[in-house]
Amino acid sequence: MSAQQIIESVSKANLKSEIPVIGPGDTINVHVRIVEGDKERVQVFQGVVIVRKGRGVNEMITVRRVVDDIGIERKFPINSPMIAKFEVVRRGDARRAKLYYLRDRVGKSRRLRDRRRGMKHVDGSAPAAA
Repeated sequence: MSAQQIIESVSKANLKSEIPVIGPGDTINVHVRIVEGDKERVQVFQGVVIVRKGRGVNEMITVRRVVDDIGIERKFPINSPMIAKFEVVRRGDARRAKLYYLRDRVGKSRRLRDRRRGMKHVDGSAPAAA
């Protein structure tokens, strides 16, 4: 067994199983656990997924939202224990994997088309294929 296979088998135990299908262009709610002193609460961050990078335990998504004409981007490790859950609000029709061009867009051109075709067999609650 090679070293890479050993690392993958150890990290497989830390993978979450109930992650919905998330792709670039999707608008999602990320429920993040926030610890303040001895209390814990859940804060929701809603935005558009512009990047999905990595694989396995190292997989990250970058979510962008605009508040008062100021763009805010946060990176979330998908398998982090600080992430309570992901919810897909709407599916966007993106024709590329990295949507960095949305940073330069203003107004209505910032919006992505809704992906309507083929939605009858795409369910947001299905686990992502490995």
